[in-house]
This record gives sequence, C-alpha cells and structure tokens, in this order.
Amino acid sequence: MNETADVIVIGSGIGGLTAAALLQERGISTIVFEKNSYPGGSCSSFQREGYCFDAGASVFYGFGENSKSGTLNLHTRIFRKLGIEVPTIHDPVQIHFHLPNGFEIPAYFDRHSFMEALAVRFPHETDGIRKFYKELEEVYDILSSLPAGSLEDLVHLASLGVNSPAKVFALAVKTFRSMGKTARKYIQDEELLKFIDIEAYSWALQDAISTPLVNAGICLADRHYGGINYPVGGSGAIPRALCKGIENSGGKIHYKSEVTSILLDNGEAKGVRLADGKEYFAKAVISNATVWDTFNCLITDARYKVDENKFLTAPSWFQLYLGVDASVIPDGFNVHHILVDDWADYNQSGGTLYFSAPTILDPTLAPPGKHIVHAFVTAEVEHWQQYSRKTGEYGNAKEAYAASIITRTERILPGLSKAIELKVLATPLTHERYLNRFKGSYGPLLKPGQNILQKPQNRTHIKNLYAAGDSTFPGQGVIAVTYSGVSCASYIARQFGKPLDELK
Repeated sequence: MNETADVIVIGSGIGGLTAAALLQERGISTIVFEKNSYPGGSCSSFQREGYCFDAGASVFYGFGENSKSGTLNLHTRIFRKLGIEVPTIHDPVQIHFHLPNGFEIPAYFDRHSFMEALAVRFPHETDGIRKFYKELEEVYDILSSLPAGSLEDLVHLASLGVNSPAKVFALAVKTFRSMGKTARKYIQDEELLKFIDIEAYSWALQDAISTPLVNAGICLADRHYGGINYPVGGSGAIPRALCKGIENSGGKIHYKSEVTSILLDNGEAKGVRLADGKEYFAKAVISNATVWDTFNCLITDARYKVDENKFLTAPSWFQLYLGVDASVIPDGFNVHHILVDDWADYNQSGGTLYFSAPTILDPTLAPPGKHIVHAFVTAEVEHWQQYSRKTGEYGNAKEAYAASIITRTERILPGLSKAIELKVLATPLTHERYLNRFKGSYGPLLKPGQNILQKPQNRTHIKNLYAAGDSTFPGQGVIAVTYSGVSCASYIARQFGKPLDELK
C-alpha cells in the first residue's frame, strides 16, 4: 500500500488547494496530486524570457481589509488563518469598459465616482441606477455578516438560522432572483440594460437574466468595498501561498502526478490511481476537476456518468500573452479592459475582447522597460480541432487569429502590433491539454431559470467523494472557487469531528 492520508485532493486548482490548506491546518492530513510541475490550474503563472504571465485570472476580489466584508474577503481571512502574508497592490478600477456607440466607463473602486459616471451617460435613469445597485449592496451586506460554511452542513445552517434568522430568510428569497430581472424592475433604457449584461458577462459568461442576483451582489458590490487587489508576483502567488500553508502544516503536494482514476469500492471512494499505476488511499477524496472530467473520465462506472446537456457548457479561451515595449502603454492607462464592438454578438464566440496589462501595477513581472499585455476572447474547442498540426495549418490559424485580436486591441492601444517583442498563444486545445478540463471549458453554467442553489454542492452521489472548484456552488471565478473550497473543507472537517473555526 502506498502513502495514505485522511483526504486526497485531485488537482491543485484554487478550490482544492483552499480545502486542503484548511483541513491540514485543522490536523486532517492531506495529499494533493497535480499533473503539472506548478500549482494553480487556471489561476497560475508561467514564465517566458523574463516575463511572468498570468495563465488566466487577473482580477481578484477577496483581499480587502474591511472587517465587515468578512465572508467575501476570503483570501485575507484564509491567509491570516494560515499565518502567511500575500502582499497585494490596490487597483482603483476593476474594468474599463469600451462599448458600442462611444460608450466608455471605468468601474471605479470609489462607488460615488462609478455611480456618477453612469448617471452622466444615463441622466434619465439616475434613480433606477441607484435602486438597482442598492439591491446588490443588500446582498453584499447580508453575505458580509454571515460566516462562510457549507450549505450541506446542518449544524452550520442551524447556527445561521438561530443567530441571524432575518438575514437568512432575506438571502433565501434573493437566491431565487436574477440580476437581469432585478435590473428591469428599475431600468428601462436598453443601452443601460446592455451594460448590465456585460457587467455580468465579464465574469459569469452569461447575460444578466441568467446570472443569479446573489452572484452579482458578491462581485459588483464588493468591488466598492474589499475592492480589486493584485497579488505581488502575479496570480501564481495565490496557489503558491496555499501550497506553503499546506506544507507548513505537514501536508504534501505531489507534482507531475496525474490522477487517471478514482478508486471505488462498493460505491465508496477509497483513493486514486496515478498515470504511473501507483495507488493511494484515503478516507475522503476531493476532485477539483470539472463535473464531466470527474464522472465521465476519472470514474468509469457508467452508472455515475453525467450527461453533457445537464448544464450549459461555458466556452474556453483563445489567449495572447505578449511582451511589449513599455512605450506603447500611455500614462494613466487602466490595467483591465473589455471591448465590445457590436452588442449583437458580445456573447458569441470571440465577441467580447478582454485585455489586461498587470505590469502597470507590478513592474517586476517584466524586464525593465517592458510591459505585459494579456488579451483573450472566448473560443470553442471544436473550431480548433479542424486544423492539422502536421501541416502547420494549426499554427498558421493561431497566428492569423492572434493578428485579428491585436488589430482589435489597437482601438485602445495604438501601435501595439509594432511593440510586440514576445508572443505566446493558447487555444482551447491548450487549456484542455494542460488543465485536463473538458473541452478546455470554463466549467458548467446554470441554465436560464435555474437558481443558484441548483448548482452542484460539495457532496456527490458517491460516498466520501467530494467536489470543489467551478463545477460547484457558487460557480466561476477565483473568489467563487475559493468559497467552494472553504465550504468543502467545512463539511469534511465536521464529518471528521474537527469542525473548522470561523475565519476571522
């Protein structure tokens, strides 16, 4: 029998690492198995020729210091619990939106500045704007006062019900409401409603009608309280710190160790088998893989197979990682941008262009006199499967598509094409290969009409098999998967008779 632990975690995505770190700190032994030689999954960093690129995420909630915004400032509270410091740099603008009809608006950290900017564009909707964003703040106020924990933990739920019955009831009511339908109670202007759609799409990859009000309250209100804070050293600083917390408490992380199957015995998870054939055993297993990869790949028993159509499948990405001459970035340029050329196709493949230049905040990510530009659009794996690698067709298609994205980006960054000194490209096939994600997808999305509580929770149909990450409640985004990890750890720790202390 190979090395054993109380809990095995499959994959070093942020949800799984968070669960492992909190369990290990509580004295519940953990082993994390990671396919790659570095942690973090979609929230990792990689280096090329002196540049340190964010593999995916670069807009980070959860690092605020406001004690009231507790449940939402999970990174601050988790790292405080682990005794680890993760320095961050405050970003005064969440995203600078560049939209059709000359509509431009930065989503400022300062709430008054943001609301004023909206009111200038839509003076006839001033009252509706105030009322809509107040609804989001009400969600935020409730969540910021409730301790994080598992919705499947009856003890935790009972505690919330006893200590905060009115807030729990109010939150329960709001879980059945959508962001878009709430907006339409107060706002009639179609362009403003489209802006609210892109506010949702920027992180949820769905329009506002399909986005739960609770999710919107977390992200769009917290940006004015906890704010957006960039970790020094790039996105990889977050998983590295979680790994340090795991190892400091005696846990283990095995890199270049791909899990190929979950071991079952009479319908109960007992451990995992690696690509090299070694088997490891535990009392519980946490999968950080998507719901499709977990039940259709790691588990071969057809009884547990998950129909691809059970959820909407979020798209993947085509990404450009560029090293550029610093002169192309003008003074006062914001870090994060979204460009929409036509409202008719903003939610179609490639319709919305995301752009960031994190070296504006942290110059150490690039050589002196250089900047990083990270540009990306949604994409589908099926489109890229048609190209042959052997003939060079695949590489040529990548270069051609990258050139079109660079041209679009020059709308806000003139001269970009001439300033590029390093270019790394990634398609959905790249994400599928490196991250072991079904179709390279951003994960499952709820269908229109479903409420957020219909998102899979941490428990699964298989005894002692749990899940964390963007396939579970509350969904996509680094802070969301962090919550899933806290929730998962909270439930498992209770089962082990060692309940987690409240994060403070």
